Amino acid sequence: MNQEAQAGVPDRQACVLRYLLENQAKKIPDRIFVRFHNGPAWTYAQTLAQVRRRAATLRREGVRQGDRVLCWMGNGPELLTSWFAINYLGAVYVPLNTALRGRPLEHVLENAQASLMLAHRALAGRLRELAPGALSRVLLTGEADAEPSVPAGVALAELEDAPGEPAAGDLLATESPIEPWDTQSIMYTSGTTGLSKGVVTSYVQLFTMGPDAFDCITAEDRCMIAGPIFHCGSTLYVYAMLAYGGSIAMVPEFRTAEFWDAIRETESTVVLLLGVMANFLLKQPASPRDLEHPLRKVFIVPFGEDAPAFKTRFGVDLYTVYNMTEIASPLSAGPGLTEAGRCGKPRPWFELRVGDAQDRSVPDGDVGELLIRSHRPWALFSGYYRNPEATAASMRNGWFHTGDAFRRDAEGVFYFVDRLKDVIRRRGENISSFELEGEICAHPAVREAVAVAVPSEHGEDEVLAVVTAVDGAAVEPETLIAWLAERVPHYMVPRYVRVVDELPKTASGKLQKHVLRSEGLAEGTWDRERAGIRLRREKLA
Repeated sequence: MNQEAQAGVPDRQACVLRYLLENQAKKIPDRIFVRFHNGPAWTYAQTLAQVRRRAATLRREGVRQGDRVLCWMGNGPELLTSWFAINYLGAVYVPLNTALRGRPLEHVLENAQASLMLAHRALAGRLRELAPGALSRVLLTGEADAEPSVPAGVALAELEDAPGEPAAGDLLATESPIEPWDTQSIMYTSGTTGLSKGVVTSYVQLFTMGPDAFDCITAEDRCMIAGPIFHCGSTLYVYAMLAYGGSIAMVPEFRTAEFWDAIRETESTVVLLLGVMANFLLKQPASPRDLEHPLRKVFIVPFGEDAPAFKTRFGVDLYTVYNMTEIASPLSAGPGLTEAGRCGKPRPWFELRVGDAQDRSVPDGDVGELLIRSHRPWALFSGYYRNPEATAASMRNGWFHTGDAFRRDAEGVFYFVDRLKDVIRRRGENISSFELEGEICAHPAVREAVAVAVPSEHGEDEVLAVVTAVDGAAVEPETLIAWLAERVPHYMVPRYVRVVDELPKTASGKLQKHVLRSEGLAEGTWDRERAGIRLRREKLA
């Protein structure tokens, strides 16, 4: 056994996308790899052909091994093909959240320093007023009501692949083999404070996060991808099914009323649901068809109080997994789950403990921060892109600090308790309160602003903004919400707004957010949903 195998690093043929796809297309060319809901189905051979055509297009655009390529589009054939083609060339896939706009988008462009973007036409117009960073060319796909305009110096062109499948010859050759420790992607995720951070992910990490993580999934399964594949939560299931020789189904986005029809139409047997998604499905009226579907295994993340009812009503086995973009599914549990918060025992390659503020282990049963390290090289993230300070802080004392509160029982089972980070979790998205507060304070009538989480009737959080007005001005909640809707992703726009004379502060002038959280929806709080204002993710043609 070679040294790499002894250290637990998987072989490149087992974990690098290019080689996985080529090997599967050779072994099982006629097996279905992906079914798009109400769309086409591609075999492994057809998928490889699509990917090679797109890779040839990117190569002609100058993409080389190690280059970063931005991808800004929703779930569907174009995004899946683009992701695979970027990695097929050994380049780095940099997906962008389709809700991004304004300063959060400008920050990502500056940080990524990528010259090429593949974008849906309906999104590209948001670039117009922004500093583009190193971006010089945007290839467009999809349809929109109007042609986008972009900053001066940025060229627009159609994303069109030449007909026919290029051979994997000189045009598609890489300068050197793509190695397991090479960078597969940079995914941007919000932290507790500051702007979004680009999480650098190796092929080893993605393999450990997905294909290496699920004993219960087989090549006979079809996994419904109900969440966006610009998030690691869906990416890892796509990668797992590719490695297993199984199949995926894909919907443009999760829609409660259409979920079960999509499951039936695509014959999906496995799905990952965020806790809030599961809650929405449980709140739908009971139907005689609740048990008439092919779904057999459901991962619910996080596993909340209502989750066990999902098994009873829909007749499925329940699982859960604990993960975040920086780690690699170190905990999983199921089937037969009944306890809220249960995440299971550590998987091979990982060491986990619960620490106090000084990183000292706390006794079993006590609550502290979950700390993680791995014995498999490259299994954790490779750092935050162009942010060494944040990388060092997250890996203090050689352990990755999750910012999540956990406890461990006497049998070594870990339980999620709460989030320690000052982050708001809404509809499956992490919201940096620091980032949102900066946008609110940019409004000319706002003097100071604090964004805090308040409980949602659907689980997870809603956003409460507490603001003060500049002297001589008045803050009108409806006007503020309309203004923010044009500047930040829809999920960041607060549901609640309260205008106060002064924000609570310490003697040293530090804001006391805990006071505002404890007050919650105090008298005088305005509710945009009660006012009839609802925001949705932009639908792409």
